[in-house]
Amino acid sequence: MINISIVISVYNKEGYLKSTIESVLNQTYQNFEIIAVNDGSSDNSLNILKGFSDPRLRIITQTNQGASAARNQGIKESKYEYIALLDGDDLWLPNYLAEMATSIQRFPNEAVFASAIANTYDDKIVPVSYAVKNTNAIKVIDYFKNSTYNYSLLTSSSIIFKKEIIKKTGWYDTSIVSGQDVDFWIKIGLNFPVVFINKVLVHYRFNDYSLSNTTFDPKSKPKFNNYTTQENNNKHLKKFLDVNRYSLALMCKLHEYNNEFSEYKNAIDVKNLKWRHRIFLQSPKWFLKMLLDLKSLKKEKVYYKALNRK
Repeated sequence: MINISIVISVYNKEGYLKSTIESVLNQTYQNFEIIAVNDGSSDNSLNILKGFSDPRLRIITQTNQGASAARNQGIKESKYEYIALLDGDDLWLPNYLAEMATSIQRFPNEAVFASAIANTYDDKIVPVSYAVKNTNAIKVIDYFKNSTYNYSLLTSSSIIFKKEIIKKTGWYDTSIVSGQDVDFWIKIGLNFPVVFINKVLVHYRFNDYSLSNTTFDPKSKPKFNNYTTQENNNKHLKKFLDVNRYSLALMCKLHEYNNEFSEYKNAIDVKNLKWRHRIFLQSPKWFLKMLLDLKSLKKEKVYYKALNRK
């Protein structure tokens, strides 16, 4: 039997948290514990957590230290072999854990498992685009090869991994305020393949006020300097990093961090970018802003990467 420790990081999620926890408790697969780490919330999140009586739910409260510290603490407090991450505002479909547990049993020698997700908005649900095209397929694949130009195989609400991988990856980097997940995924990709279920089992609920949508200071973002040696010997990692550098370079240009824009831009091998990436990288701020404004008319999540979507 597969037992799973579910780590939920919570910071000011009062408008979403109750339904997030309910989506866990309503799973068809019930062999789990829940560790909810309240990261110094100033809203009603803690009271919402205390309103659940399920004995499998443990609540840890700490001063606000960021999502990295919250996830690290939750993992340290877990008692089972497998760790499932979940953000305090996302939803699991009822069969998420059952499908993941089946994949774990099918691939007992693998350590990292993930499923497809859909972005949810007030008026629609939009499945994201992956490099893996076979619907419902389950494949063991390389993270970097399959996460560069399409959506990342891994997200902080759609991954389950063996706790022992921390021995190789290390913990979440607490110095990164926004983008810490990307850094952790890189460390996973360098050490482990991903068992990917190409079926939507998770709903990401778009939140205008989340850190990823409101934090634009490059000092809060990953620099990728820790991976210089590895990227020189791994062309797939290099391409993955360059596409992410491109996205961060656009962010810096739009928000007038000119020195940081040059730093990201100069680290990119432009051969790893599509022709439109190269044009956008050289384009003036007003042009990039116009493109983002046009994208926002669709009322969907706008990524800086969205400028290069097919």
